[in-house]
Amino acid sequence: MARPTKRQRRNGRHAPNQDVRPRGQGNDGDATFSGDAVSSTVPASTPRDRPIPWRRNLYAVGAAQLLAIIGFSLRAPFLPFYLGDLGVASSESQALWSGLINAAGAGVMAISAPFWGIIADRRGRRPMLLRAMIASTFTIGLMGFATQPWHLLALRLVEGLLSGTVTASTTLVAATTPRPRLGYALGMVQTAVFAGSSLGPLFGGLLADSIGPRATFGVASGCLGTAALLVLFLVRERFVPPKPQPAAQPGDRRRWAGWQAAVGFPLGQQLLLLVLVLFVVRLASMAVQPIVPLFVRELAPNTTDLSSLSGLVLGVLGLTSALSAVYLGRLGDRRGHRRVLFASVIAAGIFYLPMAFVAHPWQLIALQALFGVAAGGLIPSANTLVANLTPPERRGAIYGLTAAAAAMGGFIGPLAGAAIAAGFGFRAPFFGVAMLLLALAVAVRSLRLRVASSEPD
Repeated sequence: MARPTKRQRRNGRHAPNQDVRPRGQGNDGDATFSGDAVSSTVPASTPRDRPIPWRRNLYAVGAAQLLAIIGFSLRAPFLPFYLGDLGVASSESQALWSGLINAAGAGVMAISAPFWGIIADRRGRRPMLLRAMIASTFTIGLMGFATQPWHLLALRLVEGLLSGTVTASTTLVAATTPRPRLGYALGMVQTAVFAGSSLGPLFGGLLADSIGPRATFGVASGCLGTAALLVLFLVRERFVPPKPQPAAQPGDRRRWAGWQAAVGFPLGQQLLLLVLVLFVVRLASMAVQPIVPLFVRELAPNTTDLSSLSGLVLGVLGLTSALSAVYLGRLGDRRGHRRVLFASVIAAGIFYLPMAFVAHPWQLIALQALFGVAAGGLIPSANTLVANLTPPERRGAIYGLTAAAAAMGGFIGPLAGAAIAAGFGFRAPFFGVAMLLLALAVAVRSLRLRVASSEPD
């Protein structure tokens, strides 16, 4: 048969028996990824069927998550002072209201996160990420129009019900990343979270001091809206719903088969440990967030730019966490995520304890920076272990479970921190959190051998 002419090759008309490799199927196994067990496996003959470019997905999700966390974190350094503008006068009342507002959304998220995870397994992970970002765009924007403290509380409750960008991003990246690169990929996602947690308070304090808190809420809403657009136009997911299971009859053990597969022995012990880690880490980070601006005002009563200084105290934690997360994620891929997790928990407790005895804001900033280095190894290691221990088709539900635990820590932390600060002073929550982290290190050490015995390679 005659060979095709240059014009025929240029126009895509080839001889019938000519073997043409579809674009995107090169020899580089890291360039693309066909997805997890619920992804399509049909031949890559059309653009829709080509393997998912997991690196592009990762970077797009990371950029979107960075913007989203910046949007969420912009309000942290000025929220107690904004409550003062709304009529909350005393520092104790501002601390309690701040703790209640921060806790409210986390408490609702603890209830809703498992359900969103189950829906993600059935409907897809990308729609869940879009849902979380679009909903938060509106709730945070409306906070700038609040006239009463309960307005902020109500909007925070709605935000907790409909948001959850971190869980959705983690599940989506875990579903579209090759297993050998999960530590790196989830470390990148957590780096975006930490970087957003760093830049958000820094920019939030500066913006609140320059343009006011109400306009700053508008900027936060714009960040989340832009994040949603990035996901909409750049992130791909080829999701195929799992086959429906036959209905279980009364007394049929299949009714509990999915739950037993998720948390049964010995998998249950490992997941419970990781759930505990994520709960305590979230509690530790959120317990002091409502009181940091007020503690800074106590340490430096003559400072005029309190929002900016508070933003620096809160932001340096995210900055050092972002810098360490990728390195510690890769270190976990090489040396084992259990080792990184154990060392990080110990370091976190050691660096947190001296915060209860600081005499100047700069000492608090330095210790927050050191704690951030340790925190950068906690969440990526825990999330990677969860991914390695969970079947791909169950990751949405399991990440929903871990998100519920983290949200519960975010619910209890601000309430406990604000209550302890109101009763015993602003230093007491730092001491309590340090003791909790050191106790967690003992628990991780005691279960290390049992966890290590069945962790996948």
